[in-house]
Amino acid sequence: MSVYIDPPTWPGHGRLWSHLVSDLSYDELHAFAARLGAPPRAFERDHYDIPAARYADAVRLGAIEIGSKELVARLTRAGLRRRKYDAGR
Repeated sequence: MSVYIDPPTWPGHGRLWSHLVSDLSYDELHAFAARLGAPPRAFERDHYDIPAARYADAVRLGAIEIGSKELVARLTRAGLRRRKYDAGR
C-alpha cells in the first residue's frame, strides 16, 4: 500500500506541520517514519507530525502528496483512524 503526507499547513510551536499516514498499517507507517528519521515522539494516535522542513524529504522517500481531507478519508477507509476520544481503545 502507501504512505501519504498532507501539505505543511498545521501551525504549532512556531512552525508548520504535515501529517504522515499509512493506508496499510501502523507497522508500515513506523518503518517509513524511521527511514525518514522522525522521532517516536512525533507519532500521535494515527499519524506522525512532520515539520515543513522535512516535507520534501518524505516525498523523496516515497510519501504521496495529498490534501488533508483526502488523507483523513484514506486513513478512515483503512480502519486506522483514531480520534482523540477513542485513542485509548
